[in-house]
Parts: sequence; C-alpha cells; structure tokens
Amino acid sequence: MSQVSPGKKVVVVGAGWAGLGATYHLAKQGYDVTLLEAGAYPGGLVAGWKTAAGKAVEAGIHGFWYPYRNIFALINELEINPFTTWTRSSQYSPFGLEVESPIFQDLPRLPTPLGTFLYTQFQRLPFIDRLSALPLLYSLVDFDNSDEAWRRYDFVTARELFKQFGVSARLYKEAFEPMLLVGLFAPGEQCSAAATLGMLYYFILAHQHDFDVVWCRGTVGEQIFRPWVEKIAKAGGKIFANRRVTDVIVEENRATGVVCGDEVFTADAVIFSVGITGMKKIIANSSSLQSREEFRNVNNLGAIDVLAVRLWFDRKIHIPRPSNACFGFDDTTGWTFFDLNALHDEYRDEAGTVVEVDFYHANQFINLDNGEIITIVQKYLKTCISEFANAKVIDSSIIRLPQAVTHFAPGSYRHMLPTQTSFYNIFMSGDWIINRHGSWSQEKAFVTGLEAANLVIANLGEGELAKILAIEEDEKHIQTLRDINRGFKLIGKSILPSFWLP
Repeated sequence: MSQVSPGKKVVVVGAGWAGLGATYHLAKQGYDVTLLEAGAYPGGLVAGWKTAAGKAVEAGIHGFWYPYRNIFALINELEINPFTTWTRSSQYSPFGLEVESPIFQDLPRLPTPLGTFLYTQFQRLPFIDRLSALPLLYSLVDFDNSDEAWRRYDFVTARELFKQFGVSARLYKEAFEPMLLVGLFAPGEQCSAAATLGMLYYFILAHQHDFDVVWCRGTVGEQIFRPWVEKIAKAGGKIFANRRVTDVIVEENRATGVVCGDEVFTADAVIFSVGITGMKKIIANSSSLQSREEFRNVNNLGAIDVLAVRLWFDRKIHIPRPSNACFGFDDTTGWTFFDLNALHDEYRDEAGTVVEVDFYHANQFINLDNGEIITIVQKYLKTCISEFANAKVIDSSIIRLPQAVTHFAPGSYRHMLPTQTSFYNIFMSGDWIINRHGSWSQEKAFVTGLEAANLVIANLGEGELAKILAIEEDEKHIQTLRDINRGFKLIGKSILPSFWLP
C-alpha cells in the first residue's frame, strides 16, 4: 500500500452502501476520511434499529442476488457470515399461488434465457403467453448499457416497449409488470424502458442463476454495517451521525469544506452518497451546488414511497416459501412478504409467526392510520395463505418511507449525475448515478462508492485503486447477436422496430 501524505482530507456524505464503500477503501489507503450521516445510524435506509420493546425492525427487507460479486467479496473480507442459504421464492395474486421459482444454480445450466423460461414454475399462465416474450430478446441484445442505448430507450415507457415487441397482455399483467412493481417500484407506464431492460437483464435474464437470492439473517444494519463500521474505525475513518449537510464551500471550482449547520468539515475532496430525495434537500440549501445546471436538473428526478410493515402473530403459520412477491391486489402497487421465522436468527424460535410486508409505490397507503394498514395487510395475507385468517396480530411495527427509493421514470436518465461532476473534486455515488458497470440496487450503490473513491485517489494522486469486479460476461450467443446488431448499425440499418421519435 502506498502511503498517503498526512492531512489529505476527504468528506463523504451519506452512510449507505455507497458511502461506507468509499469511506472504507479511502481509510484503508490512509486518507483522513470523515463520513457524515443525516440519520441516527450509519446505513441510511438500509439500517435497522430496535423498537421500544427491543425487537428488531428495518426499512424493508433487502435481498442479495447471485450477481452481487463485489458485495460478496466485501463480506469475505470482513470475515462475517450474515446470509441465509440460497432460497426459493413464490409469487401470489388475488387468485392464489401463481409462480414458484427454483434455485436455478442447482439445475442443469441452459443458454440464457432458456433456463429462466423453462424452469420457472407458472401455475396458471398459458404457455402461448410465455412464448410471446421471445421477441423481447432483440431489445435485450440491442440494449448494451451504453450511453447511446440509455438515451434511445429511456424516453420509452416499459409498457410501450412490451407492446411494440408483441408481449401478450396477460404475460405483461401477470409476469412483467409484477417484476417492475417490486424491481423498479412502479407500474410499467411509469418506468423507463432503459431501466427496465437493465434491471431485467441483470437480475433475471443474463445468466440462469442470476435470480438466485440470499437474505440477511437479521437486519442489514446489525449483520453487515455494524462490523463494517468497526473495520472503518480501526482503519482510521470517522463516522458522525445526525449530521445533515446544508452546503458545500467552493473556491475556484474546488470544494474546500462541507457545512453541517454551524459545523464546517474541511476537505480536499467530497463524495456525495445519498439518495435522490436527500440530494435534492442538500441542493435546495446550497448556493454553490445550485450554481451548476447539472445539480439544478436533479430536481427533475423523483422517488417512490415505501411502506414497511412488520407483524407478530399469535400462532405459527405454515408459509411455503420464505420470500414472496404479490401482484394484482392494487393496480399501481407491488408488495412482498417474508417469513422472518425462516430468515432471521432472532425469530427462529419465536412462538408465533413474524412477517415482514413491504409495499412499493405505496402512495395510497402511506397516509392511512396504523389500524387501517394492519387490516389491509391481514386481508391480503389471508388471500395468499388461508391460515392467516385465524391468526391474531399481537404486535406490529409500521414504518412510512416517503420518497425513499429511486424512480427510474421515462426521460430521467438525462438528469442523472455521473460520478465525476463539473466541480474538480466533487464526486457522486449511489444507485441512481450513471455508470457503465451494469449492476443494480445495492451492488450498484457499492460499486459507485468504490468508483468515487478511485476518482478521489486519481484526483489527489495517492493510494491504490479499489479493485472492482466486473459483472459476468455475456454468454457467447448473446455476444454474437450483439456483434451482428452492431454490424447492422454500422451500415445504417436496424434489426429492431423503430418506434422512437427522431
């Protein structure tokens, strides 16, 4: 490790996956790193906490998918064991069980997307409807995560994309839109086609095993962030909670300090690692950031409401799969429910059942009182699993998270920020930042944190760059199809339908 000159100060704003990732690497390189978190705990929206009764709760349950290569590498480095084994999942509608997913890596590997297509167990969806998805493969080939592809596909809605490629109405309603409601957190007419293709490819279609998932055996804050924060402190990093950033001091295009109320933290470089809503609040208070069009344009971006409900029941209920996604109960809202007796160590020996129910795009629910929310949740749960009808709620936790997760709306890409801003030493990270890695969600946030740390190192000229693992290569037939597609483009033709405005 090369030695960093004494006094090289970096301020990181936001203690989620991105901010902790940047802070950890820079602290290991010897930088004087200060991490500022507006909330009471490191971890941002992913962190958990205890209720007054001492029970663990958190702002929704977060899965860790097979392609999270960098997060899994971090877990190995931290020498912790926070995850369950690979789990199966189910999908429900108001008519009952609709889909069961196997553990794909346990089955013979087929060329993508055949494994996903053949091994997923649809209970009611006719085979002819599933076949209607095959033409969509052309768009997946064409969308290569390049800037040009994002700009072409981002103005199209997901619904329009599926319609143009001949996806049947039933397949869209019973398969693709449910994926969007729990993957991009909004209905298809409100989702960018570019984000849709990126998300579907990364989590489901690039390789047969990509949809396999593990879960934290407790809150992410306790299982992962607490030991991670301890490592950061041992490396010399400083973490301050309850520090809400109000401005950035800029001199001659360089940030020299970060302001939190009456406190000023001097800086040779600054990394922002906050969500869209938090970033908009910072920009609103900062004359220096408002002076740049790129930051003013962040106000064109949006976020989505989330509702996290944890219920304790008076009896054990048999829940076939530990993780479950649901659709069709509300037109614009997706929801998931989890058997915490199966997933969390804390509840494994609980006398009754503990269930986490998370609603995404929860606009119509978030302002209801707790009693109304619990009534709705019970009604939905017993529609999926009849045993819930006879169970009594003995305790509950309801967490409202307005504007909590990124809304990848059509046309939003042009307003997102790259990791390198127009300020010489201000860098961005998070799941809504433009990058070419190809990952999504928590993995993307962590990767962009490492990318921002690498830009700081390049900017200040000292330290070793973080090693970022690339996503698994496209399979050979996908690579060949992309080469053919690029060849068509070079001669001014396209193998795809043209439904974009010039």
